[in-house]
Amino acid sequence: MEDSLFGTNNWFLLINLKNINYQPLKLINVAPLLVAVENLLKEYTELSMSKEQTPQQDEELEAGVEAEQSEAEQEVVELTEDQQRIVELEAAVIAAETKLADQKDSVMRAIADADNARKRAQGEIDKARKFALEKFAGELLPVADNLERALQVANPEDEAIKPIVDGVELTLKSFVSTIEKFGMSVIDPQGQPFNPEQHQAMSMQENAELPPNTVLAVMQKGYEINGRLLRPAMVMVTRAPEGGVDTQV
Repeated sequence: MEDSLFGTNNWFLLINLKNINYQPLKLINVAPLLVAVENLLKEYTELSMSKEQTPQQDEELEAGVEAEQSEAEQEVVELTEDQQRIVELEAAVIAAETKLADQKDSVMRAIADADNARKRAQGEIDKARKFALEKFAGELLPVADNLERALQVANPEDEAIKPIVDGVELTLKSFVSTIEKFGMSVIDPQGQPFNPEQHQAMSMQENAELPPNTVLAVMQKGYEINGRLLRPAMVMVTRAPEGGVDTQV
């Protein structure tokens, strides 16, 4: 009876219902219950097997994760090295550009200094060329003054000394023409306004006909060489008459 219960698909269980009003035995179909039990046993077996294999799978999973992490770290390290190399190259480029700018600035300053030195040297050369005869010309001025004085005191109407006077006059003209070729010029401000940069006032005289501060007479002519004053002209300057100007307010 027991073999038939566990060996067939249609199992029946005999239940003695003595305590239930002494009724006769009844047959109950328990096949669905046994199917459920078998399913539970299968699930339990599979679960047990899965628990036995979990440590090995966990180790394999952990090993895979570690490998992936190692690869990721290696990639990060390689990327970091590339970035460091890029930073180093950028720093080298910046340093090279800075050095180039400094050298360019140094070259520009050197060029400017050389140009300034050349201009100063050229200026000194021009100045030396223009004023090399300044001292020599200054020594010649008394000669011109003496020739002019000789003409001032000579009587041009005297026939006896007229050839001498003509000779002195020609000598003075030739002298002035010669010094003018070397950049010298005569300052003769007769009748011109007084210029303190070129004239030296020796005296003042009242004069109603000429404006005040006008050169009335030239006592000694002045000279300049290439625009530089060699000697100022000594002059007499006019001033307004005292009675001709109302000084009271």
